[in-house]
Amino acid sequence: MAHEGLWEQLDGLDGAETARRADCQYLDDPQRYVLTLLNTEYVVTPSDRSIFAVGADSTDQPTGFLEQLCLLAYLINAKDLPLADKLVGENALPGGQFFFRGVHGLPTQRLEETFGDCPQALLEASGRFGAKHCQFADASIRLDMLPRVPLTIVVWRRCEEFEARASILFDKSTGEQLPLDALLAGVNLAVKALTGTVDENS
Repeated sequence: MAHEGLWEQLDGLDGAETARRADCQYLDDPQRYVLTLLNTEYVVTPSDRSIFAVGADSTDQPTGFLEQLCLLAYLINAKDLPLADKLVGENALPGGQFFFRGVHGLPTQRLEETFGDCPQALLEASGRFGAKHCQFADASIRLDMLPRVPLTIVVWRRCEEFEARASILFDKSTGEQLPLDALLAGVNLAVKALTGTVDENS
């Protein structure tokens, strides 16, 4: 089974305390967590080691590898801490300067390709995810990836003098909430969801 080690770690945790740390629900009979990833609710049931999305747009199919990694790692690692309200790049996170390289780089190129000619499309695409518009660059949003893990996505328009640019920024507290591999998984899911919205409408 995928993520067997993570399930074992989750099994050893107190359910109510875990939910308090992660700012999500914990329900009995069967014991399960209900938490939100990218504006979609998921039910995580340790007894049968299943994770399913719930809601009008969901199916009865189990969630994918990246969603499972992100949700399980968050439940295990989340801390009941306030946001620092200070934005930082990936290299400022503990260990980030070594992790976010090569194949582990942030998917900013996909954002540039999709939104570089029309930054307004980022704002439109973000609507279905409950994102808030920010005032950085030509378009920017704050997207709650998980209850304690917001992402800030910033896009600069392509012009005659400069290529399009995009940045993905994190609250400084993010390193306390998720290991970097799970954070990258969530970022990839967020970027895929945002750019996929544009692809659907093109």
